Amino acid sequence: MEAFLVSLSTVAIAEMGDRTQLLSLMLAAHYRKPWPILAGVLCATLANHIVAALVGVRLGRFLTPAMLDAAVGVSMIGMALWALKPDTLQEGSRGGTAGAFVATTVAFFIAEIGDKTQIATVALAAAYSNLAPVVAGTTAGMLLANAPVVFLGKAFSDRLPLTALHRVASALFLILGAVFIYRAVHHSP
Repeated sequence: MEAFLVSLSTVAIAEMGDRTQLLSLMLAAHYRKPWPILAGVLCATLANHIVAALVGVRLGRFLTPAMLDAAVGVSMIGMALWALKPDTLQEGSRGGTAGAFVATTVAFFIAEIGDKTQIATVALAAAYSNLAPVVAGTTAGMLLANAPVVFLGKAFSDRLPLTALHRVASALFLILGAVFIYRAVHHSP
């Protein structure tokens, strides 16, 4: 249960103001079909995070528990710093004639490559080495963060204090990083 809850909260926090959340906003404004967009987010996230978790589990086999906790702690502190840098969405083409689901699935999968949430998934899977709760948690966190944006769209995003959200997210990542580093120090002989 810990793996699920930490994964859910980590990704939900990381996603606030992230480029994939901004992509959800753009897709919602363009297509105005929230259910196919959320289904696309779900499919893209599952595919992306399963691959990331497999990489993380594989890496986790080569590291001691102390090394894993230290690596996750350092990555969380790195994410704390990354969270302070707000993402922006570049204006691009409004897309072709593909439906909301296909456009969302493809765009979201590509946007998620190398994203904070994918890197967090790798680190969490390495730390917990239990694929199912990590992927379920990261996917649920992604949906939790993106569903309000998809349903409430532009009106919702204009009211969000993004700077404050980034600072809170950064503080939470810093706390999580400190907890994992504390655990790493206490694993050492």
